[in-house]
Amino acid sequence: MTLVSARGTANVPVSDIADAAGVSRQLVYLHFGDRDSLLLEAALDLTRRELAEPWKQAPANAAVRDHALAVARHFADHRDFYRAMFNSASAFALSRAVSRLLSPLRRHSLEARFGELLSPRLAEDLGAFINGGSAALVHAWVTETDGPLDPEAMADRLLAVGQVLRAALEALERPADIPTQPTGD
Repeated sequence: MTLVSARGTANVPVSDIADAAGVSRQLVYLHFGDRDSLLLEAALDLTRRELAEPWKQAPANAAVRDHALAVARHFADHRDFYRAMFNSASAFALSRAVSRLLSPLRRHSLEARFGELLSPRLAEDLGAFINGGSAALVHAWVTETDGPLDPEAMADRLLAVGQVLRAALEALERPADIPTQPTGD
């Protein structure tokens, strides 16, 4: 992660990564297969340690803003690394994996608040949809913002989107208002 961040690219030779880690290139290839898999695993490990694991332990009534701010600060703190990764061949895999990693947290939040309205499958689908959209917003923020990132402002943006979705769900009066099957074209 340090090499990618410092160089501003994920195109760091495996030999440089192996040298920095004090291992052979062969060991890197044996354990990870290729550089992209190694860097993807490094990003996922970082996300697990700093975002997923701490929030699994958070109480159900943990402040939503605190969570949004933690996400924004995480990506701001590791901007150089994520910017390089989001502009690499692993960008899609990274976005997808981070969304999958965080999706259960979103699903549990949706089930806790709207359990009577949402089937488990719909809660899972909606959680994945929200996470995918949030990931796209964070991706654009990290890669396209000129100058320093403002985690407070990003947290507010994420919360604003969440408030719109929450209001839409709260406007539904009963489970029958939510379609369970697609309506044909």
